[in-house]
Amino acid sequence: MTIDPLQYKPKGDKKNSEFFETYKVKIYERRKSGGLDDMLETIRALVVQVEHGDALPYLRELHLMGPYRFHKAFQSPTHRIFILISQPEFPRLIVMEPLAEDYVDEITMLNRLYPLSSAKPNARYVGEIFKTKDVEATRKVLESHNIRFNYHHETKNPFFTESNIAFSFPSDYTCNRVGYCEVDIDDYEALQLGEAIELPGSEKEKLDAISEFSKENRLDELILGVDHMATRILAGEREDAICEFLTMSNYYFWGAYNIAAMNSSTNVNRNGNITDDKISPAKVFTANNIPSFVNSFEKLPMPTEDFVRNFGKRMHHVAYEVRDGDHRGGEKNVDYVVDTVRDRGIEFLAHVVGECKDDPDLKQIFSRHSEYSILITEYVERCHGYEGFFTKTNVAALTAAAGQDERYQHGKVFD
Repeated sequence: MTIDPLQYKPKGDKKNSEFFETYKVKIYERRKSGGLDDMLETIRALVVQVEHGDALPYLRELHLMGPYRFHKAFQSPTHRIFILISQPEFPRLIVMEPLAEDYVDEITMLNRLYPLSSAKPNARYVGEIFKTKDVEATRKVLESHNIRFNYHHETKNPFFTESNIAFSFPSDYTCNRVGYCEVDIDDYEALQLGEAIELPGSEKEKLDAISEFSKENRLDELILGVDHMATRILAGEREDAICEFLTMSNYYFWGAYNIAAMNSSTNVNRNGNITDDKISPAKVFTANNIPSFVNSFEKLPMPTEDFVRNFGKRMHHVAYEVRDGDHRGGEKNVDYVVDTVRDRGIEFLAHVVGECKDDPDLKQIFSRHSEYSILITEYVERCHGYEGFFTKTNVAALTAAAGQDERYQHGKVFD
């Protein structure tokens, strides 16, 4: 059933400002009257960039931890581009790797501003690519709404300007981009990603061995697809970031919850035209309730804003849904998945949180940051038909665990 955002009542206990409530409605109305809702469909790809030399080990990590499998590779004048696929109806994963060790563009300069992202200055989640019926009409509509797009010679990476994908500038609020594409995401000739290249035989063998391990241990049956992506932003920019994304997409504001124990809120946006979020994953924005300089009075936890101060505004984690069920002896599937990949060297921040006994509930866990993408992987199992993306107890525990792993010693300020 399609959700009408103008009739939908958001969930949650986070109170939004009159500004937000007013412009949220204006944005929905303008999307409808301007034709954007009719043109946009689902997210067809997620884009990640890694450092020169990190793509192949990152592909191995992705094969082990999730459902994505290598499909094709291309080379542009500046990058190698790797395409990974899970289920046909789910978004592709596009991994970009600069050809040169000393490659520098706007992503590099942005990452170098922050102490814990500067070590991997080209590693960043870039953004999503939406399917649109008319890319030029989409660009025209959004530019009339003051959304900036990249044009030729404005960035070194031709993926953003020479392919048949129209990309926005990085957001001032999230530093993520949004892309729009009307051609089939699997029509690589039409996409114009560059010259097709082959992986070395030894690398194919390594990926095949991981895929076989996944089959033998049933990981490919249990890890289903991307459930949501969560971006961390500054306290004062929460509503702006949500409204900007609503302006640029066909999503609706599902709801927001205060996580008092962590002095933060979790804000969820969903595609109202689908029944399975894995087809077009939810977009989550997390922010402090009060900014760090005010919190110096209050002395509350603030791992969310500490992350932004240390890594910059960026994607924090990508969550995979795990099939609900018991694996053996009453062990939940998510516990089995975590134990299995942990045995292959993947580290996690804490234990799996959530009970999942007889009532609807959620079991979740965060991995440590990938050394290649700086992204955390989350596994989430919805038990007994649980509806939603988190429980307050779970997200407080996960946020606290991540905060301990994301701290930075700077002079006399330890955050």
